[in-house]
Amino acid sequence: MSKENQKQELQGKIALVTGGTKGIGKAIADRLSSNGAKVIVTARNLPDDLDSEHYFIAADVSLPESVASVAEEITTKFGKVDILINNAGANKAPAGGFSVLSDQDWSNALEMNLFTSIRFDRAFLPKMLEQNSGVIIHISSGVGVLPLWQTTMPYAAAKAALNNYSKALSTEVAAKGVRVVTVSPGVISTGSMEAFLKDLAEKSGTSVEEITKQLIAQIGGIPLNRMGDTEEVANLVAFLVSPAASYITGQNYAIDGGAKPVV
Repeated sequence: MSKENQKQELQGKIALVTGGTKGIGKAIADRLSSNGAKVIVTARNLPDDLDSEHYFIAADVSLPESVASVAEEITTKFGKVDILINNAGANKAPAGGFSVLSDQDWSNALEMNLFTSIRFDRAFLPKMLEQNSGVIIHISSGVGVLPLWQTTMPYAAAKAALNNYSKALSTEVAAKGVRVVTVSPGVISTGSMEAFLKDLAEKSGTSVEEITKQLIAQIGGIPLNRMGDTEEVANLVAFLVSPAASYITGQNYAIDGGAKPVV
């Protein structure tokens, strides 16, 4: 496909990217915009480098009332969402395994990494079903199938639940014209990943380089021998929401440099 055709393939589509102002979310938002979509992004705060073409809504989407407010504003201004990218998520529970995790840590992980997606789907699916078209992408994580007890237990459990929910939802709505796909990034170079590694290094009294090696070793290594780029995830998502992927639904795509050790 030529670059000119690529710029037109999402023309007229309204896309919402939650957590779309940094990292993977920002890369996805920018890519969908370059492919012709009108992109709406949410985040707690407006960043300095937000693409001026994106429509920004400030919201803490871990809160049910914030999701409802975002949905109301979008429905009033745009009428619908054709492409929903449920990207907002966070791994904020303390490291150290089960003994350091409180009920609140588990609840927070589920709210941010599972229920936020469910609430946005519930808000925008009815219109998609009415128009017999739409695409929902759930951004999960490789730890949803390869959990690391030391650092990601609640986050991994929530992402595993998201994977299961996403598959079930895809089966329910496929015959009604809506596609639901999961994307599971592995170790991707983002600001939040850098902060995560720095925090682990400080707590363990070692260097970021050493803790990165340990983390990669815990997942069994990365055959491509590097972290992924946010643009690589955005490229996959852009394909999955495009007409070229019209026969794809219900799948979970790992983008992890080959780290997942099973077929």
